[in-house]
Amino acid sequence: MGDRPPAGRRDALRNRKLLTDKAREVFAEQGLNAPLDEIARRAGVGNATLYRHFPTRAALVDEVFRDGLTETTAAGERARTAEDAWTGLTEYLQTVFAGLAADRGTNDLMTTNVEGVASLEAIHAHNRTTIHGLLQRGQEQGTIRSDLTVEDLLLALAALGRAVPALTTVTPDAWLRPLTLLLDGLRARPATPPLPAPALTSAQLRAVLLNLSPYRQR
Repeated sequence: MGDRPPAGRRDALRNRKLLTDKAREVFAEQGLNAPLDEIARRAGVGNATLYRHFPTRAALVDEVFRDGLTETTAAGERARTAEDAWTGLTEYLQTVFAGLAADRGTNDLMTTNVEGVASLEAIHAHNRTTIHGLLQRGQEQGTIRSDLTVEDLLLALAALGRAVPALTTVTPDAWLRPLTLLLDGLRARPATPPLPAPALTSAQLRAVLLNLSPYRQR
């Protein structure tokens, strides 16, 4: 009993968990730009309590998603060990897109960039490393076109990913068709013409993803 936190501390912990749970719920429904007032209302607390625990939206997003993308990370680890890089890549991206379809908050995280969210930086780094390794091995195995870069694929995936929530309002699995068409364009084929224009750099891709973000820090 002596280790039990005082009542004030217990209330604070309870409120923080309520806010995190309700934020996860609201972000899944409405995306990362959802009104913070709605989160506080569902948690049954005032706005002042929300801001006392999470001074910025980025801090709340980080808390909600810190451990929320474990399946994406696990899928990436499995894909890296696939003997056939093409199979590993396609299975990994199908898992990622299933997550984008199920949760608007996850979609915003994976297809854009939000500054100040440490957990997002980690998942983007893991995703990039996974795709880079699979592309490199696929090119060595002759299954993926040799002029494709990581930035090419990440940009294409982000652009398609932004359309996933709209697609799922028509048919839950509607995203499978455009994803399959996108992947088919990555395949190495005889006499494939080279891609026009230079590939984006990592810095340019980051700038594009920041501009796509539904929430930008002021």
